[in-house]
Amino acid sequence: MATTTTTKPDGPAAQLTAEVLALIKKAKTVELKLTIPEDSYRSTALALGLDPLEAQIRQVIFFDTPDLALNAAGVVVRARRSQGGADDTVIKLRPVDPDDLPPKLRKLPEFGIEVDAMPGGGTVCSASFKGELKRNHVRATALGERPIGKLFTKGQRRFYEAHAPEGLDIDSLSILGPLNVLKLKTYPKAFGQRLVVELWLYPDGSRVLELSTKCRPAEAVQVATESRAFMNDRGIDLTGEQATKTASALNFFAAELRDA
Repeated sequence: MATTTTTKPDGPAAQLTAEVLALIKKAKTVELKLTIPEDSYRSTALALGLDPLEAQIRQVIFFDTPDLALNAAGVVVRARRSQGGADDTVIKLRPVDPDDLPPKLRKLPEFGIEVDAMPGGGTVCSASFKGELKRNHVRATALGERPIGKLFTKGQRRFYEAHAPEGLDIDSLSILGPLNVLKLKTYPKAFGQRLVVELWLYPDGSRVLELSTKCRPAEAVQVATESRAFMNDRGIDLTGEQATKTASALNFFAAELRDA
């Protein structure tokens, strides 16, 4: 079953401490996230006027070892398929201090530095090296027809080699997944921001529902305050345990591998 990481539920703006604000200034984007309690899924959908038929189907696959050696080193390797869109990949490093990264790397358009913030102070800064592929490449790898390393660019592989545990070749990683995701984008007039809704569907029937919005670092305090007011006005529950989607998925599928 999907696991959750508990934080004190004080609302989307509560995590913006002085230390976090200093970190935000070094990022390219800020993403505010809120995990919804399972017994509030239906009321949340109704409060936001969501139409499930507008959702895009996605499929997420992670790559790691059965004991999650990469995750322990702060490295996340992921590939994704999207209905009607191109495949994409990312190699992510977190937590990270942007000052520790080479300026030349930080300037690349495919390289992002983002601060993720959840209610109650759950905040992490990550660096993401992204890549885009033709359709069906990720599926071929999931079926064992294409090496894992072929999904990633030379730059991504160099980034991986610089931060992965020594001797852990990318083609030796195990496939964790796939995990099906429903993603829906909405633009509530009363909010004035794009709101992204993701429902992660686990093979055992458990689910994780997350709301998120992105903004520029200079807008983080304002958007966090406005998002809390918007959620409160619509009766959306801000008091639930907060789930880190990636960590939950990695733990779920790594346990499957170990059991097998």
